[in-house]
Amino acid sequence: MSRIDGARRFVTHTETTIYIAPVWQQWARGMEEADFLIIGAGIAGASAGYGLASHGRVLLLEQEAVPGYHTTGRSAAFFAETYGNEAVRRLTTAAKDFFLAPPDGFADGPLVRNRGALFIAGEAQLAALDALYTDKRRTLATVTRVDARFIAEKLPLIRPRAAVAGVWDPECRDIDVHALHQGFLRGLRRRGGRVLTHARVTALEYANGRWRAACADGREARAPVVVNAAGAWGDKVAAMAGVKPVGLVAKRRTVIIIPAPPQMAGNDWPLTLDVEDKFYLKPESGRILASPGDATPMEPQDVQPDEMDVANAVHRLEAAFDLAVERVERKWAGLRTFAPDETPVVGADPMVPNFYWFVGQGGFGMQTAPALSALIEGLVIDGQAPASLQAFGVEADTYAPGRFSPSP
Repeated sequence: MSRIDGARRFVTHTETTIYIAPVWQQWARGMEEADFLIIGAGIAGASAGYGLASHGRVLLLEQEAVPGYHTTGRSAAFFAETYGNEAVRRLTTAAKDFFLAPPDGFADGPLVRNRGALFIAGEAQLAALDALYTDKRRTLATVTRVDARFIAEKLPLIRPRAAVAGVWDPECRDIDVHALHQGFLRGLRRRGGRVLTHARVTALEYANGRWRAACADGREARAPVVVNAAGAWGDKVAAMAGVKPVGLVAKRRTVIIIPAPPQMAGNDWPLTLDVEDKFYLKPESGRILASPGDATPMEPQDVQPDEMDVANAVHRLEAAFDLAVERVERKWAGLRTFAPDETPVVGADPMVPNFYWFVGQGGFGMQTAPALSALIEGLVIDGQAPASLQAFGVEADTYAPGRFSPSP
């Protein structure tokens, strides 16, 4: 029986199967069979499952009670074609059409909203601003240098010494993270895929052409192909399978929500970033969302904000803007996971059969998700990047896990 035949015979589950925690009760006792096991149900796992569900039975194993509990559910994402290295930018540009015109039924509303991004620099930061402008202009011709007057018009509360010049990216957009993630999950379900929560994988073994995953509560699943979409836990999942790690590093990023002053009425401030990544802020539902730009290496965990990072965020905002932050309404932290070269790791492990990596999405996992979904689908099914991605310069070797293995 082919994988396609298996997909046709699979019964589509209801909406509650995807999202309600007691989904494990619907898992038959004994070994669950699938064509593709995907470990993790954040944006990586959901997008991988979305594509692969067209080719066979997909089963996502999520260790938490809900998909996207860790990084995805804590992301303050935006779409910026000039963000990340060249390999990331190619993926982002390739994903642009999906964001602007998602497939019918994918989401109830737009996935992105125009925002614009303004990078600001003080007198001592002008050399860094020059370098940033040159770099971003190379990718996007609409990026421009702006003066203090332009900045003051966009940011009425800016302190003059904090922003003597800037760089303006008019094409930066907010991403509706929830709509994007849920769109992939809904699409996966419609194609016959399932998400099983409370399914923490504790062992992986390959025998007789199939992977067997054992979960902490005794449940098991089996499939010819495993996709490691475990985010910060990616190297740990690989170790369970006897696969050499790629050197992932999870870094904490802190976010706070503070009240917005009256001058921010209308919610039209751009995403504002310090040129040296000391902070960023943007309007968020009538408030201010801000971060100190921290990137502290951490072990994979349910990460919490550090009070020093929260204090740094407040201090840096008050130093750059005529603001007096009287209270922090909310605070949280998430883990952004990077490969050593800060390029996503996507593709077949060079040593272990039918083990596919889909990790290292760093701080750009949301804006690249549609393209990465197409890439992992192409690599698993056809062994190559699809032509639609190659047209944007996306080549499989750039993202392959084998790039971290020494040549024989």
